Amino acid sequence: METREKWLRWAIELQQLAQAGLYYGHDDFDKERYGKIRQIAAEIMAYKTQEPVAKIRDLFCNEMGYQTPKLATRAAIFDGDKILLVRERDGLWAMPGGWVDVTESALENVIKESKEEAGLDVSADFVVAVLDRDKHNQPRYAYKVCIVFVHCTAQGGAFIPNLETSESGYFALDALPPLAEAKNTKEEIAMCFEAHHSTQWKTLLD
Repeated sequence: METREKWLRWAIELQQLAQAGLYYGHDDFDKERYGKIRQIAAEIMAYKTQEPVAKIRDLFCNEMGYQTPKLATRAAIFDGDKILLVRERDGLWAMPGGWVDVTESALENVIKESKEEAGLDVSADFVVAVLDRDKHNQPRYAYKVCIVFVHCTAQGGAFIPNLETSESGYFALDALPPLAEAKNTKEEIAMCFEAHHSTQWKTLLD
């Protein structure tokens, strides 16, 4: 493991232990110590990333209860042998998707994101994969993320420019535009193509 990854893992583990201690602990003195450990974890992240401690705390130390991975979805929508991608505000392209809201299921989220980002009404056909983002995407985040890739079928609708995306299009695997690789890589898109052409796809699970 690279040195960079070691300090990041240590900071993440310190934050996780502190969060659990703050939630499950009963002794006020122990809670004070856990709070200090959480602060140290935030300061490590701030020191190494050159980000303000306050910003790190908002992103890294803002939850309660036992810490679990965050959940995101990506919709694999095909037209023949081409996959739908949307162009985001930074000019890079991605499969429609995003964080699963706390009020929604993964199914509801993939349908909602397809409508919001691509203007399409879709049905969800099957789960292509549930992947550990750390194993496939860069840069690494300070929190664990699981991405659910869902094969979907467009039922209607049309793209409308919005706050998140400026255009959409269908692309062949050998003619992909510049990708938002923090969200989806060519290898992940190739996986979705493979699932699209398979008659007996088995969900991949990291």
